Amino acid sequence: MPDSFASIDFDRFRLARLVDRLADAGELETVTEKVPLSRVAAMLDGNPKAVLFERAGPEEARLVGNAMASRRRLALALGTGERDLLPALLDRLDNPIPPVEVARDAAPIHEIVLEGEDADLTALPVHLQHALDGAPYISAGLDFSRDPDTGLVNIGMRRLMLRGRREAGIDLNAPSDLRAIYGRAHGRGEPLPVAIVVGAHPADAIASLSLVPPGDELALIGGVRGAALPVVKCATSDLMVPADAEMVLEGHLDPAGWSEPEGPYGEYVGYYGVLKSNPVFHLDAIARRGDALFQTVTIGGRTMDRTDTAQICALKTEISLWKALETAVREPVAVCVTASCGGMYNARVALRQRVPGEARNAIAAAFGSSADVKHVFVTDADIDVFSDSELDWALATRFQADRDIVIASGFRAVPLDPSLQGERAGAKAGFDLTVPFGRLDAQEFTVPEPPELADEAARGIPAAEALATGPKHFRELMEAAGSQDGREIVRELEALYAEGRLGRDPDGRYVLG
Repeated sequence: MPDSFASIDFDRFRLARLVDRLADAGELETVTEKVPLSRVAAMLDGNPKAVLFERAGPEEARLVGNAMASRRRLALALGTGERDLLPALLDRLDNPIPPVEVARDAAPIHEIVLEGEDADLTALPVHLQHALDGAPYISAGLDFSRDPDTGLVNIGMRRLMLRGRREAGIDLNAPSDLRAIYGRAHGRGEPLPVAIVVGAHPADAIASLSLVPPGDELALIGGVRGAALPVVKCATSDLMVPADAEMVLEGHLDPAGWSEPEGPYGEYVGYYGVLKSNPVFHLDAIARRGDALFQTVTIGGRTMDRTDTAQICALKTEISLWKALETAVREPVAVCVTASCGGMYNARVALRQRVPGEARNAIAAAFGSSADVKHVFVTDADIDVFSDSELDWALATRFQADRDIVIASGFRAVPLDPSLQGERAGAKAGFDLTVPFGRLDAQEFTVPEPPELADEAARGIPAAEALATGPKHFRELMEAAGSQDGREIVRELEALYAEGRLGRDPDGRYVLG
């Protein structure tokens, strides 16, 4: 390795090293026996852990799945806690770090380069993920392209449906930067160079999906990593890709347009996406580490919260939502988008209201933050929005349907949502689960807590003497007497009742009459 690159740790953000960390944290199941590719999907489906297959398929390849399929694993990857994950990401996204280019002979991803007929998609451990999928899919690909009009690098995350040894369908139906870039190339009748990285650090995937203003997305990855991304020029194009990834599929999208059938495929909404017409990716080369670890991601099914895509989508939606809330309300406290809804449809917001109406402002901001967000639940800061039980309690006790629901229609929607029934626009609902403004301290909204008596020496003050200084709760009478029992206080109060000297105020405190 040249001296100028000797200081770069090419393994620090390597997927294979992260897998070792997951094992140390008890987040990994390692399968050492030989496993046919037809069994991989079933062994990943609903599995609470990441799974490393040491001998997948007839080639006995190393394959990992579910590496990003829990918030804890994503937090481990970024070196932070689960509750601190969003604040850490927001800070890192605001502080991009420019990439550093390395020579091809220094890049681990170029240890092996296969070009032309030697490059074969069917030689990779690609497996059928869902029973009705159109073919085996490469699901963990991060696509790198460059907008020729701006020169900016665009990074996204898309699947590839194998059509042959050197061709694959790529989904460009949904609105995206790559769709727009390809659309312009298609209009000019030009192929578009694209590089698909398979086996990247979760920081790279998170950065690729973050909806931020156009800019240097390679620097954005550096920001999320907290270190400059080492990049290397592809073997067959001028595109720059992470030099420390496991593998890159170099190729181009042909200019024929949305001309080839792609799908069906089990989608991130939990149902199948129908057969579509899409462009075709043509493979020109495969560059990889000598001991490359192939990656697959889970998507769809009945256990959405245990899929890679739902967890990544939840973070993406939380980032967009938080940025919208920052301008809409004065003090957002927390946001949570549940992975079980696919990571985009149901959003929870906790805020500290300073003026009346901020809950409605938060709902409006959430509606506009993403086309994916359909249902918004806004709570006060005392509710833990990561807790299903606390949100359920807030819905049960702080919500009246005829007063606290906001319903609006005609919003841009994601066509994959089957509840749209073919419509292009959809409805959204906001649930105001906040206590009426200014009433959070009212007794009817005060949450009961176990009594904690003041830790002071016994003062031996009788109840009548304590009440002479003002109204008292029963606990305060116990504190005045230094009682750890309370029953003797009841006997004192009994005598005061009998004398006609004891009453209660509207807050339930005892008073001398």
